[in-house]
Amino acid sequence: MSKKDKKQIYKPRPISGFPEWLPEVRAVEQKMLDKIRAVYERYGYCNIETPSVEELEVIAAKGEDVDKEIYVLERLQAEPDDKKSARLALHFDQTVPFARYVAQHFSDLTFPFKRYQMQKVWRGERPQMGRMREFYQCDIDVINVDSLPISFDAEVAAICYEALEALEIGKVQLRISNRKILLGLLEDLSIQDSTEVLRAIDKLEKIGVEEVRKLLEKTDAKGFEDLIIKLSQIKVRSSKELKENLDTIKEEITAQTYIEGIEELQFVLNQLSHLPEHAVVADLSIVRGLDYYTGTVYETQLLDVPEFTGSVCSGGRYDDLAGNYINKKLPGVGISIGFSRLFDVLRQTGKIQPSAKSPAHVFMILPEEETRQRAAETARILRQRGYNVEQHHAPQKINKQLSQAEKKGIAYVWLPFADGHKVKNLQTGEQVDADPNSWEMDDE
Repeated sequence: MSKKDKKQIYKPRPISGFPEWLPEVRAVEQKMLDKIRAVYERYGYCNIETPSVEELEVIAAKGEDVDKEIYVLERLQAEPDDKKSARLALHFDQTVPFARYVAQHFSDLTFPFKRYQMQKVWRGERPQMGRMREFYQCDIDVINVDSLPISFDAEVAAICYEALEALEIGKVQLRISNRKILLGLLEDLSIQDSTEVLRAIDKLEKIGVEEVRKLLEKTDAKGFEDLIIKLSQIKVRSSKELKENLDTIKEEITAQTYIEGIEELQFVLNQLSHLPEHAVVADLSIVRGLDYYTGTVYETQLLDVPEFTGSVCSGGRYDDLAGNYINKKLPGVGISIGFSRLFDVLRQTGKIQPSAKSPAHVFMILPEEETRQRAAETARILRQRGYNVEQHHAPQKINKQLSQAEKKGIAYVWLPFADGHKVKNLQTGEQVDADPNSWEMDDE
């Protein structure tokens, strides 16, 4: 064969930031997603799914400077006029698509509308441990017309804690604040540049006090750096401790925004007092960098996974994000688990173990061609009874079929012999007579 005629073979390689798992790892991922889904539904949140793409104008309504991280969709052979039409982009998060969804289906929804959404999102980030370009987020949000009770701020926090606890990954801590407290202080100090101040404080944990102080000196908060940092460093466990610490900040702060923020945060802390002692802390350095958050804000910390830096679950209250798309006031509150980020860190640090390579409970042996119908009928009976059954399709030595079942991690092998059924437990080696109409799998 000449070089010219030689078949060119593309050598497959992974695409950076776009993970794909082997079946035994994907099985663990699915089980964890199912546990989160079960918790969300336990609280009455319904599932929706929005398209992978949104119009670019929809995503831009979020108000963030995220242009460099957005993937835009265009046809490879696009017509010149296509460049002028509305472009589509892969959604950057699920909050904005949800707000658009509520506005679009407003007349068909029952409010307060409680939804959860577990989908992939896309961001053009630099891939590293726990950061990907394609990843799952598991969101819950509730939106209402005109006003939304503050009790929902406590509910979504409790749901987040319960969902993470269901994953059995160790101790989780909710870090909760209310942006109104810092905004109220800035209002009382007649500081106008609140956006830049909040963005500086949002970096407190990452870059430290002195670097934040330098950032604040570049804003019109100069001269009040110590006061702002002192407030932001308050970290307490109870509403009583919160009030005591805030009373030492300044003699008297009269801004209504400040008073509302304290009252709301105290209420949320009180509503979460049933959680374990380590589970909740009021941390006033948590302000979240997104402009649309208006009150309660959340981040989380995995206390038993020090390799995981940053927050695995975050969110907050927004007064009118959906108002960008409809002439209605639609306040909401939501929280999102960065699932793929969490899963990747747990996987790389050995804190989750791969599952079996097959979801089957039973491997149906085909000893010889003459038993094919008997094997198939037995498999149907077992499936109707709720068991997952993988069926071998070609007669082969039984030892080879047993080896295949072992490699796939299937616990039981069924042997449909002409003179009677037998089942072998591959974990114990025990083999017994069995009836497909009454056989029960051993409790694990």
